[in-house]
Amino acid sequence: MRGEYILGSHQIVIYSLHLVNIFFMLNFIKYFIEIVQWIKIMLSPFMIGVLSALAVYYNYPNKYGALIGFCLCFLGLVVGVAWATLIWKKYGTNNFMSRIIATPELDGFKKDGTKVEDTETNEIPK
Repeated sequence: MRGEYILGSHQIVIYSLHLVNIFFMLNFIKYFIEIVQWIKIMLSPFMIGVLSALAVYYNYPNKYGALIGFCLCFLGLVVGVAWATLIWKKYGTNNFMSRIIATPELDGFKKDGTKVEDTETNEIPK
């Protein structure tokens, strides 16, 4: 029995708790990234609402212009939250944003998904 290492029951509990902590930390990082991407998606319609509200209030600087501007901001916020939540549930915000930011031309694919033929495109035209 010399040289064998047998874990005691308290060591197994401590080891499994350590694995649980790592799992929860990775889940926290995953959800943090998803939330940051959700905020980015939500901000797009909200900023459109804010800019249109500023344009309305600039042209009508009275209480009705302010009311319409507030309604446009609120509408942009509601649309942004609904759109970001729909994308989160349907695709995942991280997958959605990575598809938008991706450059298939640099990866060797055309926009329709077909592979670019491997010709000598690196030469400078004469």
